[in-house]
Amino acid sequence: MRLALAQLNVTVGDLAGNRRKMEAAIAAAGKRHVDLLVFPELALCGYPPEDLLLRRQFLIDCRETLQTLAAQVGAMTVVVGTADGAAGDCYNAAAVCRQGQVFSIYHKGLLPNYGVFDEKRYFKPGHRPVVIDVTGVRAALTICEDIWDVQWADGFLKGSSQWFDLLLNISASPFYAGKIHHRKEMLRRCAAHFGCPAAYCNQIGGQDELVFSGRSMVIDAAGRIVAEAAAFEEDLLIVDVRKPGDGPVQLSPLSEAGEKELDPIDEVYRALVLGTRDYVRKNGFCKVVMGLSGGVDSALTAAIAAAALGADNVIGVTMPSRFNTAETCSDAGRLAANLGIAFYTLPIGGILDVYSRTLAALAGWDEQGVAYENLQARIRGTLLMSLSNQFGWMVLTTGNKSETAVGYCTLYGDTAGGFAVLKDVPKTLVYQLCEWVNR
Repeated sequence: MRLALAQLNVTVGDLAGNRRKMEAAIAAAGKRHVDLLVFPELALCGYPPEDLLLRRQFLIDCRETLQTLAAQVGAMTVVVGTADGAAGDCYNAAAVCRQGQVFSIYHKGLLPNYGVFDEKRYFKPGHRPVVIDVTGVRAALTICEDIWDVQWADGFLKGSSQWFDLLLNISASPFYAGKIHHRKEMLRRCAAHFGCPAAYCNQIGGQDELVFSGRSMVIDAAGRIVAEAAAFEEDLLIVDVRKPGDGPVQLSPLSEAGEKELDPIDEVYRALVLGTRDYVRKNGFCKVVMGLSGGVDSALTAAIAAAALGADNVIGVTMPSRFNTAETCSDAGRLAANLGIAFYTLPIGGILDVYSRTLAALAGWDEQGVAYENLQARIRGTLLMSLSNQFGWMVLTTGNKSETAVGYCTLYGDTAGGFAVLKDVPKTLVYQLCEWVNR
């Protein structure tokens, strides 16, 4: 049995676009003579769909899109992550398609409700295991959280009184630094516990504040990683699964075999690039604009934006007042030149003076205080948002997690924008990332 794991970058709500991506993957898998093609969790509707699941018409559209996709499937077996049911009676599902129809559906049993997950708000838990037979290899279907608790999975799957040769898991597992190691250990525990290989298909891409790294993989019963897909890129991972009589399943990867290790800083950098690219593009923007202060945070934000969108789609603006040194303005210009991005200077001294004269009508206005300092940040925010309104550019804010956590920022000033690239990056990591980029 030839197995393929198709990790795709899908968009929440774009049923037609996601279906077209799946159709292309089905065609590519067909050319490779794949018997079982697997897509990630909720790939048809995008993850996380959140309150779209409360709309009756959206769930109807999901069902119709699935039927359209299934109608194009021939002898290949295709597992599609989708939402199944009606509003208030909805399941996180894996639909199994073959010969032009959906012939089986598995409903996720263990629903996460912590951190960024809120699945109990939208889904009901499934109670029936599903094991499918593909050319004599029996694969047990699971969805993401189902196998993070091995004891729960054991009770759930054994309750079916069905044996299986392969544990199959479709997932939309968000990235965080170091998570890949936890994920691999979890898969090894499952493979050892059930005494069979585990195949794991994960989503890639950015969706709102979440980033998905992909890195789909197949692990043998001994816990060895037989094949691993690319990180932060779409990929089709193919492995031959052989079952010689009653003996153990044998795995032969057609894709590049073995475990892939990434430098931890490079991994974070690639996650930031992907998250920025997808947030901008999936929200309908092509270009971004940001303030360049000459400091390290705006420098890193600009570098990430240029890598994500291309230098031609990034605009840097320095907005000096009399308090800015010539060096900071010069540094901002040199950064823009190094990155190849557009660069403009919009002095704010005149605007600042007008504001200050107006506010001086109130007794106690202090041009030496914090309010005066914050006024400069708010003027800069206003200019950037005006450019956004006029030209359709998304404003990227440049503050890091350390500053935001302690309130070292200006409301309606440097916090004004469409996407905070470094919102999850502490200052120490900012310096590490800059060092990495400079290599």
